Amino acid sequence: MDINWLRDFVCLGRTLNFTRAAEERNITQSAFSRRIKSLENWIGVPLIDRATYPVRLSEAGQQFLPVAQATVAEITDARQAIREQARGNATFQRFAALHAISVNFLQPRMAEFERQYPELRTRVISDSLTACCQLLNEGGCEFLLYYRHQDVSPILDETRFVRKDICDERLIPVAQHAAASRFGWALPGTPGRAVPYLSYDPNTFLGTVVDQTIGNRKTALDVRYMDALAEALKRRTLAGAGVAWLPEFSIRSELDSGDLVRMGGRDWTATMTISLFCSPERLDKMGQMIWDQF
Repeated sequence: MDINWLRDFVCLGRTLNFTRAAEERNITQSAFSRRIKSLENWIGVPLIDRATYPVRLSEAGQQFLPVAQATVAEITDARQAIREQARGNATFQRFAALHAISVNFLQPRMAEFERQYPELRTRVISDSLTACCQLLNEGGCEFLLYYRHQDVSPILDETRFVRKDICDERLIPVAQHAAASRFGWALPGTPGRAVPYLSYDPNTFLGTVVDQTIGNRKTALDVRYMDALAEALKRRTLAGAGVAWLPEFSIRSELDSGDLVRMGGRDWTATMTISLFCSPERLDKMGQMIWDQF
């Protein structure tokens, strides 16, 4: 038995799609399929009904899925407890969050909690949406913070956790003021006057939101730079390299100072929700206080 087989199966049980599950687990589809087959061989019966599209769990798979979920969570909990004991019984409140949320929203919020609770110890894991959701699914964190958008399907099985919607966040197209004025940048641009575009990696959540916001409108956006991190795009934008959609929390001071200017009207801005997830039964006393006051 390999613990990764269980993690793979939990992921496949949620997505019911070998291609998507392999991408989330960051391995090739052929390797992913072999690991699922190895798990089935270990158990002795098929866990997946491959005769249907999309695939679905067999009766045995439906029976085994909660066992796999619980096993992964219990192993993760045990590992964390041992590590905490080795550190002197210091319990950490573990947060998984997208990079943009971690830098621009969570850090200031945790500073408030630390003033209120001097004994608070926090570990923040900043990563991709897939990795963050996987951490919560597997018990690798107590809390998950991520963006939610009406046109983007969540990859987290939200029915397994409790959710608290914290606030709205807007994704705003902006450019450096001096560069936008000098070159006459404007959305949607014109064929003879393309606007340099600083884009998110299309596989990221924010990249998907921007694509949905642009929709089917004809634009003259010329992709000059691509990155998965909002902070990297912000630096390129401030350098006058082009137009980027950036989270409002990260650019408030630059908008107020006039270093950055909004591009396009309101219909070019996307509104998202910052949501907090947790499993209440996994929270200790400090974790429950954090949840109640968030």
